Amino acid sequence: MATQRNNYSAEFKAKVALEALKEQQTLSELASCYGVLPTLVAQWKRQLREALPQVFADRRQKPDRTAEEIQAQLYQQIGQLKVELDWLKKKVGLQR
Repeated sequence: MATQRNNYSAEFKAKVALEALKEQQTLSELASCYGVLPTLVAQWKRQLREALPQVFADRRQKPDRTAEEIQAQLYQQIGQLKVELDWLKKKVGLQR
């Protein structure tokens, strides 16, 4: 019989990770207190440490555009330039 995985809420993970960051108790003590595995506590603590700088990041800066957005914009520009080039060739008389 397969075991079912536990799903923990984001609030619960944040609470446990904050307790782990305080380092008043060991990871094993926190894990037994909250009924989770010590590896999960360590993982949540690491994720919190990595995500904290983004909380205080300057929100006035524009976020990096994804590669898909850039690619779509470039394809649009290519199409527009091709139409303009065809029009110019026809206007000059190079294309019949």
